[in-house]
Amino acid sequence: MSRSSKPYEIVERALELSSTDGCMVIADEQSSANLRWAGNALTTNGVTRGRTLTVIATADGARGTASGVVSRSAVTADELEPLVRAAEAAARKSDPAEDAQPLVGDAEPTAGFRDAPAETSSDVFAQFAPALGEAFARARAGGRELYGFANHEMTSTYLGTSTGLRLRHDQPNGTLELNAKSPDRSRSAWAGVATRDFEDVDLADLDAELAQRLGWAERRIELPAGRYETLLPPTAVADLLIYQLWSAAARDAAEGRTVFSKPGGGTRVGETLSPLPLTLRSDPHEPGLESAPFVIAHSSGDDASVFDNGLPLSATEWVRGGKLEQLVTTRHSAGLTGLPVAPGAGNLILDGGNERSLEEMVAATSGRALLLTCLWYIREVDPATLLLTGLTRDGVYLVEGGEVVGAVNNFRFNESPVGLLSRATEAGVTQKTLPREWGDWFTRAAMPALRVPDFNMSSVSRGV
Repeated sequence: MSRSSKPYEIVERALELSSTDGCMVIADEQSSANLRWAGNALTTNGVTRGRTLTVIATADGARGTASGVVSRSAVTADELEPLVRAAEAAARKSDPAEDAQPLVGDAEPTAGFRDAPAETSSDVFAQFAPALGEAFARARAGGRELYGFANHEMTSTYLGTSTGLRLRHDQPNGTLELNAKSPDRSRSAWAGVATRDFEDVDLADLDAELAQRLGWAERRIELPAGRYETLLPPTAVADLLIYQLWSAAARDAAEGRTVFSKPGGGTRVGETLSPLPLTLRSDPHEPGLESAPFVIAHSSGDDASVFDNGLPLSATEWVRGGKLEQLVTTRHSAGLTGLPVAPGAGNLILDGGNERSLEEMVAATSGRALLLTCLWYIREVDPATLLLTGLTRDGVYLVEGGEVVGAVNNFRFNESPVGLLSRATEAGVTQKTLPREWGDWFTRAAMPALRVPDFNMSSVSRGV
């Protein structure tokens, strides 16, 4: 339908057109604004808007309930009925869905369900853009070059079902990635920030941090592969624990396929994962990290079910006091495993109960340690242990006697986030952070820095 059609009207019309036993419709209205820069100068900027409509039809049969899912962008009025019919045809042709459950029942409509979608625009950069210009001037004066981009998105999601649900969620999402390089490109430093509105971004502090790291890198030290005491900053911890959460489906664990599987059967829920009093949690109402308070599932998988669409989400502790408390569980997998229903949520927070900053952790290092900037190109090696491999990037620094004394070469690492939690000896203060690797998919995270006594740098990696 046309952009002039309100999303709720599209949802209602699609439900009216439905002729199967059940139907769920998700309309996602997205707008984005961005800035890009290179060599201390803006290069591009733009604003985009788009709409995606997902129709999930269910069909009851003698052997159970089947589902059909079809998603399309920029759906016109003439294309709406064919989209609904395509979802219905897919449901009728499919085998019964293993995760079939009764659709979530009627609930009070979300306030604003009939209102126009929220939108972002270039106005979101009203304070940020002038500060960026000031950062360019400082960088030129300091003999460094700034590269990077800022992106802000607003997604309004409308969910309607044949059981009467009429829910809406507006999700702002902003990211800033800033890279500073020496003029000869031999030294590079990175900083990233996640934000809801760019009003809390302090470019002066970020620029000062990057300048300091480029200064550290003026002295180069070559180190071999090996196990090193390592300080992982919040962004690196976020990348590792986000992947751990993505690998924490209850059903996979119960079937013996993951690091959370218990030898001999069952799951490791109840086992101690860390000697530190760490709590890993998700909460859709976490201040500054707010996410959808109900399930929005465009497709089914081991950790999500379209039949759970609209299910209310509450705060969930995945790990409490170092002990594994919960795995990601749909209504279907809860029935299989006997675990409580705990769908995945849109944020992740690790609390360590410590107020020490990363700088204070560096100063408290009595011997030799590595200080990382971020991790990159993370890939899974072994799901049974959740062994991951990846690269360090944009600065690995050597700490000796509580001070950074220079930059060392990059490494390839081989580590399991579950193994790291079991060996971590210190956690710093929890702070909002942007994961470098998974920032395109998951941005709402708050993590502490972690000290690991024997991080496995498996080989040397050449490059900045």
